[in-house]
Amino acid sequence: MTQKKANLLLATVSLGWGTSYIFMKLLADTVSPFTVVALRFGIAFLVMIVIFYKTLMRVNTKILKYSAIVGALLCGIFIALMYGMKTTSASSAGFLTSTTVILVPILQTLITRKLPRKEVIYGVIIVSIGLSLLTIIDDFTFALGSLLCLIAAFLYAVHIIVTNYFVQEVDAFQLGIFQLGFASIYAAIGNLIFGTVTLPNGAVEWFSILGLAVICSAYGFVVQPIAQKYTTPESTGFLFSLEPVFSAIFAFIFLSEIMGGQGYLGALLILIGVLIANLPSKNK
Repeated sequence: MTQKKANLLLATVSLGWGTSYIFMKLLADTVSPFTVVALRFGIAFLVMIVIFYKTLMRVNTKILKYSAIVGALLCGIFIALMYGMKTTSASSAGFLTSTTVILVPILQTLITRKLPRKEVIYGVIIVSIGLSLLTIIDDFTFALGSLLCLIAAFLYAVHIIVTNYFVQEVDAFQLGIFQLGFASIYAAIGNLIFGTVTLPNGAVEWFSILGLAVICSAYGFVVQPIAQKYTTPESTGFLFSLEPVFSAIFAFIFLSEIMGGQGYLGALLILIGVLIANLPSKNK
C-alpha cells in the first residue's frame, strides 16, 4: 500500500468518525447513553468476531486483561460524550472532543516531566482560547454539556496513552477488537445498575445505532491500525484533526445546526491550535 492510499483510508476514517456526532445527537434525547454504548460496541464486536474469528481465537489472559482496562476507558468516553450531547450541539461536541490531540502531549509532559515541543505549547494556548469561546455562555458560566465533552476528551487522551503502552506487549489488533466487547459489557452492567434500559424505537434510531457500530466503530478500528503502518504520524494527526470539521458540516446539513459567531470563532481557533500542535518539529 502506498502512503497516498493510506492517507486516503485515514481520511475516510476521519469522515466516518465525523458522522458519529450526528448519530449520537439523534439518539441523545430518546435512548439512554448506556444503551447506546452497549449496542454500539456490542454489534461492532460481533461483526469483528464474525469476520476475523480465526485471528481472534488466539487470545491469552494478558490481552483480555489489557482489553478490560482500555474497554473501561472507552465506555467512559462515550458515556460522558452521550450525556454531554444532551445539551451540546453535534458540531460543538466534535470540536471539543478534538482537544484530545492537545491533551495527550500535556499528559505525556506530566508523566515524563519534560516540556513538550514549542508547537504543542502554541497549540495549547490557542486551543484554550477557543475552548473558552465554546464553553462559556452569555452569563460567563460553563455549559455542563461542554464540560462533559471535555471530560470525554480527557478520558480519550488517557486511553491513547494507556493503549500506546499496552500495544508494546500484546497484539494491537486483538486489543482493539476485544476492548469493544468489554466496553459493551460495562455499558450493559451500567444499564442494569441505573435501570435506564430504553431500546431504540423506529428506523432512524436503529439506523443511527448501526451507523455507530459499523461505520464508526468496526470500520474505524480496523482501518486505522492498518493504514497507519504506511504513513507518517504527522499525516495521521492532521487527517484525524479534520474529524470535527466533518462533524460541523454534517451537523449543518442534516441537523441545521448553527453555532453562532462566538461558536464558530472558538471552533476555528481549536482547529488552528490542533493543526499547529501537529506540525512537525524543525529539528526533525
